[in-house]
Amino acid sequence: MIFLILVITIIVIALVLFVTWFLSTKADGNCPLCAMKAFPPSKMTIDSSKDKDYVGGEKLPIMGWSSWNTFRNHIDEGLILDTAKAMVDTGLAGAGYKYINLDDCWHSSMRDENGMLRGDMESFPSGIRALCNDVNTLGLKLGIYSSNGTLTCEDLPASLGNEELDAKTFASWGIEFFKYDYCHNQKISGKTPIIEYISISSKGERESLRLTPDKAKFTGRAKTVKVKDLPTGKGIAFLNHGAGKASYVVNLAQDGEYVFTVHYKKMASKKKPYMQLDVNGKIYEIFFPPSVAFTPDARVQLTVKMNAGENNITLQNPVVTRADSAYIQYRRMGKALENATASWAMFENTEEKPITYSICEWGTNHPWKWGAKAGNMWRTTHDIMAKWWSIVHIYKRTLPLYEYASPSHINDPDMLEVGNGKLTPEENKSHFTLWCMMAAPLVLGNDIRTLLNEDKKSQIILSILKNKELIAIDQDPLVKPAKKIGRQGNVDIIARPLSGGDVAICFFNKSNKNKEIEYELNDLKEDAYLNMSRTNSAEVHDLWTDEIFHRDTIKASIKPHGVKVYRISLNSYEI
Repeated sequence: MIFLILVITIIVIALVLFVTWFLSTKADGNCPLCAMKAFPPSKMTIDSSKDKDYVGGEKLPIMGWSSWNTFRNHIDEGLILDTAKAMVDTGLAGAGYKYINLDDCWHSSMRDENGMLRGDMESFPSGIRALCNDVNTLGLKLGIYSSNGTLTCEDLPASLGNEELDAKTFASWGIEFFKYDYCHNQKISGKTPIIEYISISSKGERESLRLTPDKAKFTGRAKTVKVKDLPTGKGIAFLNHGAGKASYVVNLAQDGEYVFTVHYKKMASKKKPYMQLDVNGKIYEIFFPPSVAFTPDARVQLTVKMNAGENNITLQNPVVTRADSAYIQYRRMGKALENATASWAMFENTEEKPITYSICEWGTNHPWKWGAKAGNMWRTTHDIMAKWWSIVHIYKRTLPLYEYASPSHINDPDMLEVGNGKLTPEENKSHFTLWCMMAAPLVLGNDIRTLLNEDKKSQIILSILKNKELIAIDQDPLVKPAKKIGRQGNVDIIARPLSGGDVAICFFNKSNKNKEIEYELNDLKEDAYLNMSRTNSAEVHDLWTDEIFHRDTIKASIKPHGVKVYRISLNSYEI
């Protein structure tokens, strides 16, 4: 009986809270039912089909090194330069590893007097631009890190709200890779206050034009509502959570920057309500300040570029889910990077250095569905660890995403742990092979300096990382990652098409026992993704033993946690 009373009490309290929220949301001019569409949060509702792809950066998966996996928050310019030199001296640079990427903790907790990020004043006393010049002198490229949040993951200054300034800073230093994390992120609100009207004026002049509710063309649920405590007694409501839009057509005599003053009804909110102004296809974002609402109305201002003649203006808030917010924020930084590298090249009268842009929100918002519009590459999972189960987990999560990759648009299963932890030589070999098969970035996470030693372990690690045949698979210009085409017990069979009509096929033994496999190459013709016209008398190249043979059947023994990987070629061996 007590349990039943408790359940009923909880239900009653929940209903009261829901009704209270529902009524307060509606009173603020927001559509309550539209706000309830925010689930699942990882599903993006914004139509990005008309948005342009990110145009900067590498077309192929990057190859390089990152400071995080081994050194975490203990890095300095001496370590970075020694690593860059070791990259050259070990021959890794010659094998294609070109990027030296600073992860978190490269910078000071203080921005400079101009609000710009700067290197840690003790650990990087020469400054990041000088470090970049030194790295470039070695024939390598420097990468850098920030977070799409108020702070980085290690609680240092980050770039949310400072996108344009930070992008300009990175461009001025010569940075060519940028990793943008997701710690301390603040989701854009789907709420929008009631808009009383928007006044438009030329700079230095009084209001010359007013956009009132009665002049708007509404779509969706957006509409005019009566508001007693506003001076005009009415406003535009239901712009929230993609509920609707209010549009205007404005004719002007001349081009120029105009002052927009948005008059609105305050909302009692701890978070910043949000609205977009779409002016001739250019998006201007407005974040309304949180309010305790001592007075009913307020205003915010911004400057907007408009053209002589007809201008189309739309008021909207497309943010429904967390993924919508992430898309807007990551794309905002992408556009800032594009503009910054182009502007800096023009200012310096030099060749532009496009920045390869890495979206690192851990796969939380399904970035493979929208990442091409924002950047070059996107993390598919949370951080990797130097543990076998972590590698297998990430492989399983990333492999099914093969359809989303293409040149300049790369699935990123995180950095390599080859040489780290207690991974066996066979596991290191498999880890590297799987990343190459998935067309993943090859970003080393070990201490490159130790590979200068001539010990057996260093030689094994180098032989794995410098396997030119597998690197050629990873760097194939088609950028078509492997897909799973079959299974024999605990052995996954994955394959990817390559340029010139070749195919790479890999047999991955996930078990703790030796496995014998037998595979008929003729079966490859059944998969349209691989695009093989025939398989008889093909050249089969074992990419770890370097053995080449001509058979229609592959027979092999695979070690525990091991792989066998082959390149199948029809062009080099004719009937």
